[in-house]
Amino acid sequence: MSMLAHDGTAMLGRQLQRIRNTPGLLILTQTMPITMLLFFGYVFGSALAMPGEEYRSFLVPGLLVATAANGIMTGMFQAAQDVHRGVTDRLRTLPISRAAVPLGQSVADVLVTAVGMVPFLLVGLAVGWRLEKSALQAVGAIGLLLLFRFATTWIGIFLGLLTRSEEAAGQLGGATFILPLLSNAYIPTEGLPGWLRTLAEWNPISAVTTALRDLFGNAPVPEGAAWPVAHPIAGSLLWCAVLLAVFAPLAVRRYAHGEG
Repeated sequence: MSMLAHDGTAMLGRQLQRIRNTPGLLILTQTMPITMLLFFGYVFGSALAMPGEEYRSFLVPGLLVATAANGIMTGMFQAAQDVHRGVTDRLRTLPISRAAVPLGQSVADVLVTAVGMVPFLLVGLAVGWRLEKSALQAVGAIGLLLLFRFATTWIGIFLGLLTRSEEAAGQLGGATFILPLLSNAYIPTEGLPGWLRTLAEWNPISAVTTALRDLFGNAPVPEGAAWPVAHPIAGSLLWCAVLLAVFAPLAVRRYAHGEG
């Protein structure tokens, strides 16, 4: 365990340095959620039954979770880039823990996400979003969000190691944008057809989004929803545990054995 902590810290530093050397990508990933908040908040908000400010309060947690779900895309692209450029093969020759490289990447991603939330939340406050419950509940919401980002990054790392191609990872990563659309991140699910509502509410994004809305006090838990949404905090923690239990070992094994 001490070896993993030491090696993981070294790989965390490497990953943060890598992010620092690509400021354009960092700026894009930080500004995109703000752009979506302003566009969706003022365009979609005028087309829904919710008044504009109420919809923007509803939208802020959804966009936070949609951004967290993008850990799949960033994790996949960075892992595939390392494989494609031969970096992964060189790292495998070092006498370090096999879990250290993916762990360092995932922790660095969570740290960058945490920093990126600050300007987004400030813009959210400017357009009408408010914390309606206690600071402790808000801290719990942020912690849950970062845990979800951590879990989705492991999914991306595994898929990136599997594809082994920057181009394939980019194309597959683009497809992940559909995941928040099949959830309650942008609109309530109550008005959806029965089968589509069930599909949306069993999407992990819906459980985490509902948990954040509940902890922030932005919207109540919907009635008659599927179990993960009806019990959003428990549902979110269960989804994160399942995703980590499945994809973290798969990613470490794939990294350790390469193509084999």
